[in-house]
Amino acid sequence: MTATTILHPPYEHAPPPAPPSPERTPARGEPRAKWERPALLALLAVTAGLYLWGLGSSGLANSYYSMAVQASTKSWKAFFFGSLDAGNSITVDKSPAALWVMDAFARVFGVNAWSILVPQALEGVAVVGVLYATVRRWFGAGAALIAGAVMALTPVAALMFRFNNPDALLVLLLVAGAYALTRALERGSTTWLLLAFSFVGFGFLAKMLQALIVVPVFALVYLFAGPPRLGRRTWQLAAGGAALLVSAGWWIAIVQLWPASSRPYIGGSQNNSLWNVIFGYNGFGRLTGNETGSVGGGAQGTTGRWGPTGLTRMFNVEFGSQASWLLPAALIVLVAGLAFTWRMPRTDRTRAALLLWGGWLLITAAAFSLGEGIIHPYYTVALAPAIGALVGIGATRLWNGRRHPAARVALAVSFAVTVWWSYALLGRTPTWNPALRSAVLVAGIAVTALLVGSSTRTLRRVAVVLAASALLVALAGPAAYTLSTVSTPHEGALPTAGPVAATRGGPGGLGGRVPGNFAGGGFRGGQFQLPNGGQPPFGAARPRFGTGGGRGRGGAGGLGGLLNGSTPSAEITALLRQGASSYTWVAATTGANNAAGYQLATGDPVMAIGGFNGTDPSPTLAQFQQYVTAHKIHYFIGGGGFAGGGGRGGFGGGPQSSSSTSAIAQWVAGNFTAKTVGGVTVYDLTPGA
Repeated sequence: MTATTILHPPYEHAPPPAPPSPERTPARGEPRAKWERPALLALLAVTAGLYLWGLGSSGLANSYYSMAVQASTKSWKAFFFGSLDAGNSITVDKSPAALWVMDAFARVFGVNAWSILVPQALEGVAVVGVLYATVRRWFGAGAALIAGAVMALTPVAALMFRFNNPDALLVLLLVAGAYALTRALERGSTTWLLLAFSFVGFGFLAKMLQALIVVPVFALVYLFAGPPRLGRRTWQLAAGGAALLVSAGWWIAIVQLWPASSRPYIGGSQNNSLWNVIFGYNGFGRLTGNETGSVGGGAQGTTGRWGPTGLTRMFNVEFGSQASWLLPAALIVLVAGLAFTWRMPRTDRTRAALLLWGGWLLITAAAFSLGEGIIHPYYTVALAPAIGALVGIGATRLWNGRRHPAARVALAVSFAVTVWWSYALLGRTPTWNPALRSAVLVAGIAVTALLVGSSTRTLRRVAVVLAASALLVALAGPAAYTLSTVSTPHEGALPTAGPVAATRGGPGGLGGRVPGNFAGGGFRGGQFQLPNGGQPPFGAARPRFGTGGGRGRGGAGGLGGLLNGSTPSAEITALLRQGASSYTWVAATTGANNAAGYQLATGDPVMAIGGFNGTDPSPTLAQFQQYVTAHKIHYFIGGGGFAGGGGRGGFGGGPQSSSSTSAIAQWVAGNFTAKTVGGVTVYDLTPGA
């Protein structure tokens, strides 16, 4: 047996009625093995149970996006643009496709935790189903079930499919694109290729340039392994590029052509331009660190504000426990698979699949590892489909070729490294279920010994038991972290998966967009403490944040902050509701999360001055004064923003606020009378008040 046949092993006897050969597509109407459909249904049912169980405990989760969902139920313009309020003062700092799904549910079922979070959970179940369908087409149900199980039990997947950030829809659309590309690779279908790039293009409308990371991989894999001749493959890819442009560009074109005077300000930009958000704040700035308007964003070439960069970043304390449990195994089987198939024909499907999923994994991990801009641990959910697919494909192909010593060694090494890495990750929370760590190590050593030391005949006799044992040991660690994630409520701008004890300061341990200057800090008594008694960056007041693993609330007086929504008292809520119908905005305050709590409590528009973190120059002082003169804003609520929340008498602004935001706060404080309601400083902006 040659090395190139290891992943396509011949049968010594007639093949059993098992999954089809990886070199052909199942014929339409071909009967499945009796166990396949029940196994798939069980996988989807378990996934749905994990992602839906106790979902309401997280409340409205990320109030920033929940605020936009509430606005969409009051205004179709807010729906289309992704405005933060029904008065359409400013949008979220991303394109709004991920909001549209939640918006539709909220319009039917009202604004509540379930209408906002259930769509995310259903998208997660769909991801597992589509990934299963993709892997099964070429590698059978066994590989597909492993891929789906790895995906479902990745801790960060359980986190993000139970949360209302844009990543859930992004991952679903990218996996759908991989499925379509797989279909295109089978017979050189132009239709399926156009669908593949269209899915990615629509993914751009969920999270902008992050969706396009996989485009070079999709294009190169089809260019190399597509069945047609080179000339046809080339023009097919050109058509795919056009499909990508249309599917991503239609919304951009409408926004750009829409008169700026009659649409909301583009959140996240410094000049009310969507291009600024696409290519700067949400684009190349994530790689270079040059992110004007971002809290902590520095000049070109600065590093360290969002944690250390480098090739090992996905394995460090902040990121490792989120998605890297089987990442070493995925990399090993990728290298082994490419080595074993390097002499196969150009269109070999096993190699094409390895290139597709391996390219996805490597280029995405590289972007996250080396990017010097905003980066959060939950972004790693984009790695989970590729890890699942590689592990499913590699494990089953190596298992089928285990009669060859090289395949058996590769299988044993990948499993042993998985056991070691699970042991290491579990060791980062030594007081959390220590018996599990020991059990994984002992069982892993035993299974590894059987894989390496047993003869081929012995392996055949205990094949089912050995394979099941290896799978259980490999998934024990991530499954335990997933169950911990599911049982923990999550709120704020930056949740993290796994036990709360796994969060150890730095950007992974906070509830929002906090720069790396905080690395080494921690939570004690509900208060974020900097290491060695240090001071916060920028000379800002010491903020209160919610923990990444659980709920986070505003500071004194119900004020919110950069990371979590405010928690308004009954007194302030009642005040804002008085005469609400006479105003476009019942209140204005610095920062979107501060505004979110008041808007969600009252159901009426609240202007978020400066957008997410108070750094967007919207509105200007002159515009704000015009709104006040025109009787469009009733109250100004002091505090909010990164440096403004805290005590009574605060009026927002601070070193990280835009100049217009600070000017507005100072103008209000100098021209209107303050009063305290429910522990919050309020200014009545009614002319003559």
